[in-house]
Amino acid sequence: MTYTKNDVAPKIVNGEPVELSDADKQIIADQWNANQEAAQANQWKHQRLAAYASVGDQLDMQYWDSVNGTRTWLDHVEAVKEAYPK
Repeated sequence: MTYTKNDVAPKIVNGEPVELSDADKQIIADQWNANQEAAQANQWKHQRLAAYASVGDQLDMQYWDSVNGTRTWLDHVEAVKEAYPK
C-alpha cells in the first residue's frame, strides 16, 4: 500500500480538527511510506526471531551435536535462514 496526501486526516488541536496544508499532508504520507518500506525490508528479521528455537534449546542442540557428531543445530539454523531469506 502506498499512502497519499488524501490518506492523512486533520490533526486535532484542543479537541477540534485542524486541516493541514497539502504540502504537510504530503510530507506525512511520504514519512508513512518510508516507514512502511523500512518495516518490509526488515520483516525477515522478525520472522527469523520467531522461527528460531530458544537459546537454551539451541545450546542443547549444539551440545548433543558435539557428543553425537550430528548437525541438528546447523540444520535448524539453515532451515530458518532458507525459509526467511534476507
